[in-house]
Amino acid sequence: MKPTFQSAELVIGNLEGAVGKIEDQFISDSDSPVFNIDSSYISLLSKAGFKIITLENNHSFDLGASGKENTIQALLHNDIAPIFFDNSPQFFTVKNVVIALIVINLVPGRDFNKSEIPSIELKQKLRLAKSLANIVVVSVHWGSELLDWPNNKQRENAEWLVSNGADLIIGSHPHVIQQPELIKGKPVFFSLGNHLFDQKYPSTKEGLIVDLFIHKNKFNCSGIITHTKVDSYYPKIIETKNFKFKPFQFRDSPFKINDYILKPVSVSENHQNRTVLRAYRNGKIVWETHPMSIISITSSKLDDKNEFLIILERHYSNMDGETNIRPYVYQVDDKGLIAKWRGSALAWPLLDATISPYDNSILCALHRGDSFINPDSTNTSTRVAAYKWNGFGFTGLSDSVTCKSCEKLFSK
Repeated sequence: MKPTFQSAELVIGNLEGAVGKIEDQFISDSDSPVFNIDSSYISLLSKAGFKIITLENNHSFDLGASGKENTIQALLHNDIAPIFFDNSPQFFTVKNVVIALIVINLVPGRDFNKSEIPSIELKQKLRLAKSLANIVVVSVHWGSELLDWPNNKQRENAEWLVSNGADLIIGSHPHVIQQPELIKGKPVFFSLGNHLFDQKYPSTKEGLIVDLFIHKNKFNCSGIITHTKVDSYYPKIIETKNFKFKPFQFRDSPFKINDYILKPVSVSENHQNRTVLRAYRNGKIVWETHPMSIISITSSKLDDKNEFLIILERHYSNMDGETNIRPYVYQVDDKGLIAKWRGSALAWPLLDATISPYDNSILCALHRGDSFINPDSTNTSTRVAAYKWNGFGFTGLSDSVTCKSCEKLFSK
């Protein structure tokens, strides 16, 4: 596989298992097998050419939190970027094209945890990725094992992901190839089968590699079919596959504000994903920000004159004693970002916020049902509120028309 992988700009794989010993397995009522990995094997992934390994599947927690941490450290030690739900999206630039990768797992493992579709957090990740990237790729662990066609839930989830910004979906878990399709005009590879695994069933010896080729402002998706012989664990390429997908146009307009083009760079701090924004003008870097915990980013003429950045960031505050989402408003010039308003969380603890598509001076906010007087992060009730920019901050609105329009934004 080395010649194929090393000829690529970026090679991504999904690793099922955790680095450590079998006796360190997470004690569970689950009958799922435990895949423990010798740390020395991780170097083979690097030598093969893998640059990114995703760790969202039903085996990433086989050895508990310490096993997942050991896996992350082993990957980093071998110059491989580990990506999981909490630290995605991450941004990569290939031939001046920004690619965002979001990783999710919908199959419960030994700890019975999994992501949910739909969810506020996943919608935010997709919105951020769509704002800053040309191509949004979602790696998802889903489906039914050994079923060679996608089940109804996979199709429903694919439609939601595409509707919320995914340009390409790549699936795993069934261990057999499921035929890719177009969902709402976007390519969905429901299952790639197995690349390297020791399952005995003939259909599990077949693998599919997605080959994404970027040219100008379009990308093509073709396939590379691999086969592993009986009593062997080593995949070999047997053919290339043309799925007859037409070239896909991607977003060729980067994030622009005033005279600046903003491009993201992902950095990791204590396993937390941070984003550095680099401002370009005439093809040259003018400035870059410090690493920021960005939840979402948009621009708007709040006062109908000046363009502002509205960024949701995650910060700690003494007000509620939580590390939570806080809204910020920035002005942008040659010096960088100038904070015009550093929000706490408006009137109540914040879950999400976005500029109204009907009025660029209105901020629609989704709040938790608790309050700052008596904060309760476990509160599952919500309330929607509308705020208008007053030049110094946001003032709450009570008119029913505006509030109803904001409610529609968070009901989708």
